[in-house]
Amino acid sequence: MKREKFGSRLGFILVSAGCAIGIGNVWKFPYMCGEFGGAAFILIYLVFLLIMGIPVLVCEFAVGRGSRLSVAACFEKLEPEGTRWHVTKWIGVIGSYLLMMFYTTVGGWMMYYCYRSIKGEFAGATAKQVSEGFATMLGNVPTMAFWTILICIIGFTVCYFGIQKGIERVSKVMMSALLLIMVVLAIHSVFLEGAGEGIRFYLIPDFNKMAEIGIGNVIFGAMSQAFFTLSIGIGAMLIFGSYMGKERSLAGEAISITALDTFVALMAGFIIIPSCFAFGIEPGAGPSLIFITIPNIFAQMPGGRVWAALFFLFLTFAAFTTIVAVFENIISFDIDLFGWSRSKSVLVSAVLIILLSMPCVLGFNVLSGFTPLGEGTNIMDLEDFIVSNNLLPLGSLGYVLFCTRKNGWGWDNFLKEVNTGKGFDFPKGLRGYVSYILPLIIIVIYLKGYYDKFAGQGKVVLLGWMAAAVLFLGFVLYCAFYKKRTKE
Repeated sequence: MKREKFGSRLGFILVSAGCAIGIGNVWKFPYMCGEFGGAAFILIYLVFLLIMGIPVLVCEFAVGRGSRLSVAACFEKLEPEGTRWHVTKWIGVIGSYLLMMFYTTVGGWMMYYCYRSIKGEFAGATAKQVSEGFATMLGNVPTMAFWTILICIIGFTVCYFGIQKGIERVSKVMMSALLLIMVVLAIHSVFLEGAGEGIRFYLIPDFNKMAEIGIGNVIFGAMSQAFFTLSIGIGAMLIFGSYMGKERSLAGEAISITALDTFVALMAGFIIIPSCFAFGIEPGAGPSLIFITIPNIFAQMPGGRVWAALFFLFLTFAAFTTIVAVFENIISFDIDLFGWSRSKSVLVSAVLIILLSMPCVLGFNVLSGFTPLGEGTNIMDLEDFIVSNNLLPLGSLGYVLFCTRKNGWGWDNFLKEVNTGKGFDFPKGLRGYVSYILPLIIIVIYLKGYYDKFAGQGKVVLLGWMAAAVLFLGFVLYCAFYKKRTKE
């Protein structure tokens, strides 16, 4: 079957950036920025994007373009005989399904809140009404299921039409609209009365504040966000590398995509943080920032109905572009593994994802008594933990090791693929850094994530989960270092 290709370089950049730009940029980044002290956090975040995010993204793109296959089949094509890199494909396969098992639910929330904003439900609402509205939505199974199923159907419909006629065409429109809406919202936010303090907090580093929070905490928070913001590790970016032509070098494209992703994250902060300061609301409010804190701001704002509708439309576009990108990854699994047609894969994958999304929907109501990670947690927390704390870092580690080890694809093959085409070349002198230091950084992020997650639950629980973390890490390292012995 002939491999599809993007119709233009702009299409590739916008689709890939759309995959990277998601809830992590427009939801997590602003509240982490508020929590970790503003501008000082941003500076460290940008450094880690440069030294860690871009190299891993280049590795993932290279494996995709070099194999012309999805993560479900790429390692079999590129790995040397007698190695077991292909076993790590299940990180990408399982990760893509698990991500969509809860991301579709959150995407549905965004659509629902956009609908509520257009209806004017937040205009003049009290803080109690906004908070109760979110709780009511979580407890309403038909509402939750409807919006989850709707975003799945729309997303798979786009994928049905293929790369150029479906994903590329829709992503160009949605990404252009997303960027335009962001700029309008940001301009409106910075001119609010009282926003000046928020702008100073956001743009002027306060290292004394950073010291109060804890320098180590700020550095690790920035490092983790830089790692997770690009959606690397489960093949969601790799698939678009497999559709890319050889005209452009991969390092330059990775830099362009990272720059666009970073621009969206920074603009999201410009929208949210000055608004929080203008209305006396804590910007580090955590995950509730979007669905409780922000609607409270719009409720107090002149013309709040219009601004709320634009804001949640922007969030819907951000979530939807990621959903479509990962749906395409899932569809490609069937095409590459079983030789299915696109239409058959779309149909089967759509039914599977809708069914697999239901436990997350029910986890907030019917199954709310199930607390898998301790009191106050739910099914979404478990799914997010498996993906964010395990599969993304372990998958990224696998790509880096595969591209640099002699019993993998190897540095020379990697460099040849990356530097094919016009544009910025990946420096040869970074071999030592990418081969040894970058994997170490990823391992530290991975183990520290476990420690932070379970440190407050007692030594026995912490030791048990840390042992599990080491076991999962050992699986990846075993696949990376395994080499079948040949008889003399």
